[in-house]
Amino acid sequence: MSPATEPGSPDDEHPSEKLRGPVVLRRERRQEPTTTDQRLLDSRGPSDWVHTDPWRVLRIQAEFVEGFGMLAELPRAVTVFGSARTKRDHPEYQQGRELGAALADAGFAVVTGGGPGTMEAVNRGCSEAGGFSVGLGIELPFEQGLNPWVDLGINFRYFFARKTMFVKYSQAFVCLPGGFGTLDELFEALTLVQTKKVTKFPVILFGTEYWGGLYDWLKGSVHDSGKIGDKDLALVHLTDDVDETVKLVNEAYRAWEETH
Repeated sequence: MSPATEPGSPDDEHPSEKLRGPVVLRRERRQEPTTTDQRLLDSRGPSDWVHTDPWRVLRIQAEFVEGFGMLAELPRAVTVFGSARTKRDHPEYQQGRELGAALADAGFAVVTGGGPGTMEAVNRGCSEAGGFSVGLGIELPFEQGLNPWVDLGINFRYFFARKTMFVKYSQAFVCLPGGFGTLDELFEALTLVQTKKVTKFPVILFGTEYWGGLYDWLKGSVHDSGKIGDKDLALVHLTDDVDETVKLVNEAYRAWEETH
């Protein structure tokens, strides 16, 4: 199957789209100069924000209500992050598919950002293995729709609402190679575990060659200078092995069950 005819590739019947919360924009409607998050956080401009910001609270509330409502009955799940730029012929894409399938076989749903690249690979592997594949999309200034391997998809306007769903409904967090977005979620998850806002939540870095430098920096600079302790460093697991990843997830889930 050529890339142009693979599921999710833009063509006349499946045009490129942009998501604005639950709204799908296609063709010329995609050309919006700003996003909802940007308009919320930008303090510049006329003073009409005094009157509009309080009303934005209702939209924010609606996103939380929608997310909680859709995910409340989600079975045990693992959030997996990775780059949206990973090509389908890249080894990391195949690793993502294998990981998604292995988690499904172990009885876990997978939750990703719902985009292309590694996220698509994980959703695809899970879906092909008969698992429950979830995608939580976000409104971005560039085109990005939910990938075709998502069984349950929710589109968010606000990053902070989306982040809450990733953590609240998952029992583990796995980071495949990724960029700023993956790093953001990685360190937010570590901070929540370190401060015990969430418990029994392993954070797994998948790909020793990619993540090894970051881990060495955490151990050699951050830890050795006293900025984090031994227990903090132990929160991070580094591996190249799908089976080890699933084992870490299962062990953490059993430990979580013992306390609930």
